[in-house]
Amino acid sequence: MKKLLYVGSFDPVTNGHLDLINRSAKLCDRLIVGVAENLSKKARYSVEDRLRMLKIAIAHLDNVETDSFTGLLADYAKRRKVEAVVRGLRATMDFEYELQMAHMNARLYENGIETLFLMSSPAYSFVSSGLVSEVFALGGNVEGLVPDSVLAYMKKIR
Repeated sequence: MKKLLYVGSFDPVTNGHLDLINRSAKLCDRLIVGVAENLSKKARYSVEDRLRMLKIAIAHLDNVETDSFTGLLADYAKRRKVEAVVRGLRATMDFEYELQMAHMNARLYENGIETLFLMSSPAYSFVSSGLVSEVFALGGNVEGLVPDSVLAYMKKIR
């Protein structure tokens, strides 16, 4: 495939996200990692900080770029002319939500858009940005759950 899109809040980017990014980058010529600005969700980190953390985490990948957007994923995917959207699945509850979103995005995208589901690696199946963010804010140890470079950045901007 030529161009894929992997979207999330990345608040912060976790090793689970990075695993999916690494695996997705092998499937395409160009991977766009999009930070979605969800206006109904209170993010712990600014969009700028989330983009910085992502850039630090993906510096080793030549075919990956970062971006941010607001609004509908289908509209953003059209603008960026992607062939498919990549979504990660950790558990059955993710599948139900992601399936619903995939169908809606296909409906909103004029000719439909494919959604590729990648299962999370077992080592990261329990990891979510929200959980990592909360544990970190409460002084807990999140080493091994986020890239070391991202953890250093999180500590710096704390």
